[in-house]
Amino acid sequence: MRFNITDGVKHLIIINVVMFIGTISVGGGELFYEWFAMHFPKSDLFQPWQILTHMFMHGSPAHILFNMFALWMFGTPVEERLGTKKFVFIYFSAGLGAVLFQLGYYYYDYVTALQSVADLNMNNDLLHKIINIDIREGNYLKREILLDKMVPLLQEANYQGKLNINSIQSLFNLNGIVSSTMVGASGCIMGVMAAFGMMNPNAKLMMIFLPIPIKAKYFIPGLIILDIISAFTGQSFFSPSNTAYMAHVGGALTGFLLMYFWKKNEKDKYRWN
Repeated sequence: MRFNITDGVKHLIIINVVMFIGTISVGGGELFYEWFAMHFPKSDLFQPWQILTHMFMHGSPAHILFNMFALWMFGTPVEERLGTKKFVFIYFSAGLGAVLFQLGYYYYDYVTALQSVADLNMNNDLLHKIINIDIREGNYLKREILLDKMVPLLQEANYQGKLNINSIQSLFNLNGIVSSTMVGASGCIMGVMAAFGMMNPNAKLMMIFLPIPIKAKYFIPGLIILDIISAFTGQSFFSPSNTAYMAHVGGALTGFLLMYFWKKNEKDKYRWN
């Protein structure tokens, strides 16, 4: 069987691999995350360029391996059919759509948690410092670290309010949202998969963990439905529990809408010619 890869897909894979090598080689794995992962906009670590750079970041060898395999498998036929310019446009548009959906999901949780601490009467500067405290210990966020580091800030600000278990939990939740990060090309690839599915609805696809042939017109919407369920229930099906599920949904929806309008415009052009 002849191995085939298009130019756009090849260059995207190269950039992703270079970024991953940089991530594991520079700064003990932390520096690239600090600079290039997508941080929540209320975080002190947020920078505008992260909206693009996070699409080329990956958290583990398995993460980049599966994503690059999917990029090659679905991206190559999409690029062959649409051309490099349209393929790259879908790729990055889906990535941006993924960011918007995931940040919208995070912002809903952020606003809800913010309302729960409104009666604490903290000034904005104090609250900003508290929700930006680094409370990580390995891969976990520790409430005890928040409490230890929060006390000096409260004393420095001469805070006179009273904190209870519920308010501390709300501050912990806010801190968790602000410290969240997004990495990976999954949103981009979901957009490419949606495009592939619209061009090849009857193509039969299989998952490694579910080796049953399923037509693309059922397979891809099925994945999106599972992502939506996972986002709202926390129940993971085929992805790690820290997956940005709504990013997958946003990427797929963006890819679908682009293909829908392109196909519609193509039909309208032939209708009037």
